[in-house]
Amino acid sequence: MGSPCCAPGGAHASSVIAPTATLPTIHPLAGRGNAPPTDALVMLEGGSFRMGSEDSDANHGDGEGPERTVTLSSFWISRHTVTNAEFGDFVRDTGYRTGAERFGWSYVFASFLPSHLRRGAQRPAAVPWWCRVDGAFWAAPEGPGSDVDDRLDHPVVHVDHNDALAYCAWAGLRLPTEAEWEYAARGGLEGKQYAWGDELTPDGRHRCNIWQGSFPTRNTAEDGYRGTAPVESYEPNGFGLYGVAGNVWEWCADWWTTNHAPNGTRDPRGPKDGELRVMRGGSYLCHASYCNRYRVAARTNNDPSSCSGNIGFRCAKDA
Repeated sequence: MGSPCCAPGGAHASSVIAPTATLPTIHPLAGRGNAPPTDALVMLEGGSFRMGSEDSDANHGDGEGPERTVTLSSFWISRHTVTNAEFGDFVRDTGYRTGAERFGWSYVFASFLPSHLRRGAQRPAAVPWWCRVDGAFWAAPEGPGSDVDDRLDHPVVHVDHNDALAYCAWAGLRLPTEAEWEYAARGGLEGKQYAWGDELTPDGRHRCNIWQGSFPTRNTAEDGYRGTAPVESYEPNGFGLYGVAGNVWEWCADWWTTNHAPNGTRDPRGPKDGELRVMRGGSYLCHASYCNRYRVAARTNNDPSSCSGNIGFRCAKDA
């Protein structure tokens, strides 16, 4: 089972094929073939950092600790998560069909749906705010009748781990390891709660797209967004990365474990195999009362075949 508040696990338990919906019109945000623009990635010099957390807000069952020193080789990482425009370019170039398209459905947050889709929808017992929606996929994120034409600069969602790997292979990139992700997300800060420091809203400014109000019934959207936000909506961290907290969960390369490599390990990559993959960063549905995993050390897992309206990814590559 994945993150209890943010992403249902085991999404695709049955195989129902649905027709692919009309793809969105792709504007000049895309059209780059499979060569990333020179400013799309940030090169981070190798070095050591303190990974994990043992503070009072840590979700200890998630294996955030023990805090440990990790050393990384230099690597490149995307400034922001992959957008609908970028993913659309990949699909147009390759004809790729995502897991949600092949299975015929995905999970959508209930309040985003019209009443006729919400009524009678199958809901996971542990996370009833999610509805199974036939025909929901990346280009129709709320199901039939929806599109992403006005969200081309938003993160692509409804992508499973294999979809992320397929995009990365097309682009000549890869997924970041969990250690690379956290190193990049910290932006050079050591021991801080968030990617920008220890205050969630310094000087009253929202720095990420998360839930405000009472989850899951009332979202005041004080940060400006009820669902996904454009990938560069908030200030970048110290390394120039956008959206490493909130907005969408980000797949990492690692298989899930809570038994971490020893202190001082270089370039850890997690177990050689497993059943669940690591996700990082939290999403627009995270809230302090239930899922405060927008903290920079927070982590969770999900079945690699799972997808929903709040899971995306960013890319990396060797330096």
